[in-house]
Amino acid sequence: MTDGGMAPVTDPLPFDRPDEKPTMGPTGRPMPVLPEPAPLTHHGPARVVAMCNQKGGVGKTTTTINLGAALAELGRKVLLVDFDPQGSLSVGLGLNPHEMELTVYNLLMERDVALEEVVVPTGVPGMDLLPSNIDLSAAEVQLVHEVAREQTLQRVLAPAIADYDVILIDCQPSLGLLTVNALTAADGVIVPLECEYFALRGVALLKTTIDKVRERLNPKLEIDGVLGTMFDGRTLHSREVMERLVQAWGDKVFHTVIRRTVKFSDSTVAGEPITTYASSSAGADSYRQLAKEVLARCLDG
Repeated sequence: MTDGGMAPVTDPLPFDRPDEKPTMGPTGRPMPVLPEPAPLTHHGPARVVAMCNQKGGVGKTTTTINLGAALAELGRKVLLVDFDPQGSLSVGLGLNPHEMELTVYNLLMERDVALEEVVVPTGVPGMDLLPSNIDLSAAEVQLVHEVAREQTLQRVLAPAIADYDVILIDCQPSLGLLTVNALTAADGVIVPLECEYFALRGVALLKTTIDKVRERLNPKLEIDGVLGTMFDGRTLHSREVMERLVQAWGDKVFHTVIRRTVKFSDSTVAGEPITTYASSSAGADSYRQLAKEVLARCLDG
């Protein structure tokens, strides 16, 4: 007892701090803390990823350009493959489709053309491009008569595997022979999906195609992730579609979502990725976050 007749306080009073709730992301799941990717001591072998969805206008080309640029910022050596006869990927990186001497079409159809003759540098250090133009549309018809026609792209990309860390293939909006070639050459698939009701309906058909390619042509093929694009969290419709997406695909859905912004259109006109055109914009930050998520999930894991 002390002089005042009170017992001395020897232990602090228990105080339970309520657990802090994790930050909920736009997909309705807690946002994970993504690790900073470790620097590489050497390059290769590359993981080949097909950017695939038979619906047009869902953000395949935008994602190929900007994810590639964000991965290059993180020290990865990236090759982008424009595998769409519309050539949007090439145009989006500042190339004129009418001034190309050699494209991926020549690489596919002419045995004496080597990969290094066709690959061109982009304005992004560490990121190269295999360009395309309307000539590629003829390849779909001509490949029909080739032996092992589904493996043609895989064969011509083989020399690049040792030199790059990531090869991103921008597929055309169809499930024809060119897309089957891309899926046969790929280790994984990223499915960009517009957060809009009609975009959900075609994904079952795409999944069936991926399953058939895995079963018959490419046993190692897997879905790396589903990416919600053109998301607008202010609308109930976008949020409901995202909820349905997570219900259907579960953890395959990336935590990162790409929101609508006019900056993507502006950067395409400028012929450069958003990571350099508007480096501090929310769109650039989203693709940098996606790059870290892709590395953690598919490449560095």
